[in-house]
Amino acid sequence: MRKPAAAKPAAATKPAKARRAAKKPAEPAVDLAVGRRIRDLRRTKEMSLETVASRTDLSIGFISQIERGLSSPSLRVLATLADVLGVGIAALFGATPREDGASGGVVTREVQRAELKLWRTGISKQLLSPPGSDNRLNLFLVHLEPGGSTGDELYTHDGEEAGLVLEGAMTLTVDAETWTLKQGDSFRFASRRPHRFSNPASDAKTVVLWVNCVTGTS
Repeated sequence: MRKPAAAKPAAATKPAKARRAAKKPAEPAVDLAVGRRIRDLRRTKEMSLETVASRTDLSIGFISQIERGLSSPSLRVLATLADVLGVGIAALFGATPREDGASGGVVTREVQRAELKLWRTGISKQLLSPPGSDNRLNLFLVHLEPGGSTGDELYTHDGEEAGLVLEGAMTLTVDAETWTLKQGDSFRFASRRPHRFSNPASDAKTVVLWVNCVTGTS
C-alpha cells in the first residue's frame, strides 16, 4: 500500500512577505520638506551651520542631515532650531496654496491646513492659523498616536503655550511635576520651563488643541 503523500510545506515566500508588510515605510518627503524649510530660514537669517550648532546642543553633521532630509528630527529638536532661528515652530510648516484666494491671512479653511508629521515619534501638528515666519501667535491641532512622545528628555524654547485636550489623555511634565490630563482638561505654562509630553495609552489616539505664542526673536 502506498503511503499518502506528505503535505507540501507552506510557501517559503510568505514569512518574507509578512516581514515586509510589518516594516513601517519611511516618509522621506516629509523630512525633506522640513529640512529645506530649515535651510531656507537659516540662509535668510544669514547664519552658518557652525553658528546654529554653537547655539544648540546639536552637531554640525546632524543639522546638515536634517536640512538634507536624511534625518527625521523630533519635536524637541525642531523647537530648538526654530528658537535659534528666531521664529515659532509654525514657520517650519511653510506656506500652503490658498484654495479660495480670499483668506487675506485671517481665515484658514480646513482644506488649507498645513501639517507637520513627526512620524518617528508618533506626533503630528496641523497648523490652524495662517502660516508665516513673522506670526507670534499660532494655533495647532496636535495628534498623538498611541505611545507618541516628545521623548524622555525635557526641552525648552521661547514663548508661552496653552492647550485643551479634546480627545484621549496626555501626560505632561513641566519642571519636576507630571500630570495626566484627560478630555476637557487644559494647561498653560511658559515654554522656557523644561517640559515634555506624551500619550500614555497603547490603543487610543490623543488630540489636543494647542496654542503657541512666541514672545521674542533671536
